[in-house]
Amino acid sequence: MESTNEDIYKIVGYVMASEYRTNILKSIGENIKIPSVIAEDIGLRTNHVSNVLKDLKEKNLVVCLNEEAKKGRLYKNTELGLQILEYI
Repeated sequence: MESTNEDIYKIVGYVMASEYRTNILKSIGENIKIPSVIAEDIGLRTNHVSNVLKDLKEKNLVVCLNEEAKKGRLYKNTELGLQILEYI
């Protein structure tokens, strides 16, 4: 799905409107991370990180690689998430 510049700017605005969303995308970067490591990186509670990850997943900015896991879920940025990171 090709995004237009206007779509990209809307999503960049959405991410930048929240320091948490911005920091979580930056924390993951090109890596694969679990919520507890992201939480440690940016100084947030793990449950808060998990809530923000859920929002980012709904916007197709991150993907969970092992959805069935109750603990140790692995997250990585999607192509769109990486594209958004270039703007912020």
